[in-house]
Amino acid sequence: QVQLVESGGGLVQAGGSLRLSCAASGRTSSTAVVGWFRQAPGKEREFVAAIRWSGGSTDYADSVKGRFTISRDNAKNTVYLQMNSLTPEDTAVYYCAAANSYYNIRYSGQYSYRGQGTQVTVSS
Repeated sequence: QVQLVESGGGLVQAGGSLRLSCAASGRTSSTAVVGWFRQAPGKEREFVAAIRWSGGSTDYADSVKGRFTISRDNAKNTVYLQMNSLTPEDTAVYYCAAANSYYNIRYSGQYSYRGQGTQVTVSS
């Protein structure tokens, strides 16, 4: 089992920044990829970004590329999502999730573990 706890969400004005954290605990040695997803009211959950736990290669959704940066601190078992130039369209609950394989990392169903989510609200 892997436990994931997100933090760092909040209310920010358009153009502002937030940094989300995802702290992992438990059997993290089996984790291959950690991803961030988001879900806005009335919308499907969508992929935001992912990072390989070993090696650190990253993947981003086109909607956030150039504005968001995913990183990890293996010593702290924590993955970060730095979000800059936020717009109201970024408003959603953000979840981090952990997967044990590198396959199809943009698909939320590929992830075995998920945190409880943190709310990000961007005002115009």
